[in-house]
Amino acid sequence: MTESLILGLTNLIADAARVLTAPAVVQKLSKDFFWYSPILKKQLESKVGDIVVQPVNVDEVLAVARFAILNKIPITLRGAGTGNYGQCIPLQGGIILDLSLMDKLESITPDGVAICQPGLRLAALETEAVQQGWELRMYPSTLAKASVGGFLGGGSGGIGSVTHGTLRDFDTVRAFEVVTLEAEPRVVLHEGPAVHEILHAWGTNGIITRIWFALTPAKQWSQFTAAFDTFDHAFLFSQQIAESADWSKRLVTVFEWPIPTFFTPVKQIVAKDKSLALIMIESSQLQRLTESAKAAGGEVTFSGPYTGPRTQPLLSDYTWNHTTLWAIKADPQWTYIQAGFSPTDCMNQFRLLRARFGDKILFHIEFMRNADGLTIPGAIPLVYYNGEEHMNELITYCREIGVFIANPHVNYLEDAGRFRADNIQLKAKHKYDPLGLLNPGKMISFHPEPQA
Repeated sequence: MTESLILGLTNLIADAARVLTAPAVVQKLSKDFFWYSPILKKQLESKVGDIVVQPVNVDEVLAVARFAILNKIPITLRGAGTGNYGQCIPLQGGIILDLSLMDKLESITPDGVAICQPGLRLAALETEAVQQGWELRMYPSTLAKASVGGFLGGGSGGIGSVTHGTLRDFDTVRAFEVVTLEAEPRVVLHEGPAVHEILHAWGTNGIITRIWFALTPAKQWSQFTAAFDTFDHAFLFSQQIAESADWSKRLVTVFEWPIPTFFTPVKQIVAKDKSLALIMIESSQLQRLTESAKAAGGEVTFSGPYTGPRTQPLLSDYTWNHTTLWAIKADPQWTYIQAGFSPTDCMNQFRLLRARFGDKILFHIEFMRNADGLTIPGAIPLVYYNGEEHMNELITYCREIGVFIANPHVNYLEDAGRFRADNIQLKAKHKYDPLGLLNPGKMISFHPEPQA
């Protein structure tokens, strides 16, 4: 890293303390939870940026963008660093643009749209929204740390997706403003379908600086767990809750035994040798859910109110990709895949995978609603790692039997990030970042324009 780089960026930022050069700090802010994948861990652990810049407003973002273009320096965006695909890890060094200090909630409109900066933490937004009668439509299991901008750039769905789908669905992301890396950077407003140019593109084609994020009316929720003798029983009970419009739910999760044994802080909710259903249900329906679970052969192991992100125990801390984290803590050989099973053929798909891979795959289901209103058995199955060849065999077989896979063991958008078939993200890359300076190497179908 040259003195001219440090001096050039320091001159652009009002407070020089927000230009970070200490190697340990730069190293830390160059990483996310990529190590969930043993394949990415090997590929990415040596990658690091040259310098970190922490802007506090859009003018500073524009200034850094101009500097990067003039000097042909890569920029990698960082939210809270809670992603699992290495989205915010710089492959070619350069500037880490840490947006965590752009964390203002401007307002919540009367019709329930939060207008905010990208660094706003989701937990802070949820807390303020509830006070105004609203709540997040969905959030990742990293609620306490994750930022709104990071969620839009690198996330997909989470707690709430069983009712509200993913970030791509039901007009949840109303609009955002994006700084481009054109010859002269500008701020471009994306509204409606145009948000899909940038949404879930890992910061490869624009820098999100302002967001309009739709909320939903707040409800009183309760947490509930029930243990079942078999995975099939737990799954079928949970599927009925997830699919039926009679139930108001925020989370429906199923864990095959022995996954529940990994949840040591909440071992009181685990029943030996039994699969576990974990549900967040509207509190007025808790008693009916209890009766339904017992009638289906379930043993209720916990029920209690959810009072917000600080609820103890916070059972969502054991769902979505936090499940993988608990498994890795128990045995570092565990990793995962991101999957979507058929709503009509899933039981057969489960049997085929069990027959071929035995106990090297453990089923963990997260029910989601898709854009057509269908309930999908989304899944983050645990996989006992036995080498890259075995992992690729599993992924290939899943696709052969109709299981959708977003591969979490590659570090490029096309296979890992549900790249859109209409190439709208690639077209936006050519339009807004023709030199390929934003998070280079993460969109492998992009080739920068020849320079004169």
